[in-house]
Parts: sequence; C-alpha cells; structure tokens
Amino acid sequence: MKTWNVQSGVTIKSTQELGNLLKEVRKSSKITQATISGMANWGGRFIGDVENGKPTVRAQMLFDLIGWLGLEIVIRKKGSQ
Repeated sequence: MKTWNVQSGVTIKSTQELGNLLKEVRKSSKITQATISGMANWGGRFIGDVENGKPTVRAQMLFDLIGWLGLEIVIRKKGSQ
C-alpha cells in the first residue's frame, strides 16, 4: 500500500487513490469507521464505499468526511505549486 505524505500535499487522480488516502489517515488517527459514521450520523456503508474507491459517492458527504479527518481539498492549476 502506498504511504501518503499529507503534510506536503498529494495529488489524487482517482476515487481509489482518494479512498486509500482517507483510509490511511483514518487508521493512523485511530478512528474507526463506526466512530465517523456515528459522529456524522451516516450509515456505515458510506465510509466503506469511499475507502474502496466507489466512484459514485455523494460529493457533500465526501467533503464532510474529509473535514472529519482534519483534511482539506486544495485545487490548483496542474504543474503549479
């Protein structure tokens, strides 16, 4: 499994990569899927779908999950820093 360095920023090119990143951050923070589902009042299936790279997840719920994990999305032009 790829190790992500979220401190310096990462480039995500697929739902699978995003799912892997979020799963790694969640596990390294010692947060369970059940804990996030409970805090956000979601069913447990959503977290699993995201972590497995399901391409049709609901966007707002995805943004909420990213926030719960202490992350943010930054959009910039390709090749710029």
